[in-house]
Amino acid sequence: MIIELTKMNGSGNDFILIDNRSHFLRSVSLPDLARTLCRRRESVGADGLILVEESNLADFKWRFFNADGSEAEMCGNGGRCVARYAYENSIAGPTLTFETLAGIIRAEIKGRRVKIELPEVTNPQTEMIISVDGKEYTVSFINTGVPHTVLMVDDLPPVPVAELGRKIRFHPAFQPAGTNVNFVWVRDSSHIHIRTYERGVEAETLACGTGSVASALVAAILRGVASPVDVMTQGGEVLTISFTKTPKGSFPRVFLEGDTCLVLKGTAEEDIWLQYNKLTGF
Repeated sequence: MIIELTKMNGSGNDFILIDNRSHFLRSVSLPDLARTLCRRRESVGADGLILVEESNLADFKWRFFNADGSEAEMCGNGGRCVARYAYENSIAGPTLTFETLAGIIRAEIKGRRVKIELPEVTNPQTEMIISVDGKEYTVSFINTGVPHTVLMVDDLPPVPVAELGRKIRFHPAFQPAGTNVNFVWVRDSSHIHIRTYERGVEAETLACGTGSVASALVAAILRGVASPVDVMTQGGEVLTISFTKTPKGSFPRVFLEGDTCLVLKGTAEEDIWLQYNKLTGF
């Protein structure tokens, strides 16, 4: 089977997108396919795999798989990429909706720039104390479609994101689902900088859309940051987060906006199934 695919990235967060509306992949293990295609150096390489499918509730439905094969409820940068993909391939118009495990996502495409509205964010847990290797950290926990932990820091470059991020990601306080981990420096009332350890990728990524949202909202609660917030990602791209906040600390409307990049269109050739068969044991 030869698979037609598209490679895109949103602020350095890269994805493989496949139109599966005909369900031609019905006989394939999708987690194993994600692991096969997302493996860098041996395959196409990406942070995640996105399948576009039919929906009775929206313009289309997506299924999102992290590079390790786990299926995630939502991905902000992936959401921006799939929205542009759907528009570029005449699946939907420039204003569209798509179905996810986190709910219906609305999107607006203006060329390379894509803005999406995420589900309402409620019940953020701020200033939790957790212990890692005998040291206490003050963190905040918030769900922006997927779970995120946010740590405020005074300086980003020296933070051991891979080591500390992994330990917090698997910390007992956040089990069984685990958590993404964001380290945030607040530059001023409308600019923050972020580094993210991403669950499912199990490494630091150049950007994380839902993590940028989580970080901006926590910064609004703890540091008085005001909407809109520009988030400088590790990859150097800027994401813009807009939101409305209630007196009780919930966020009924949350938007994520930034550029997308259409990298390539092509086919995964027959040899890719040799890699797939190694993973599945055939």
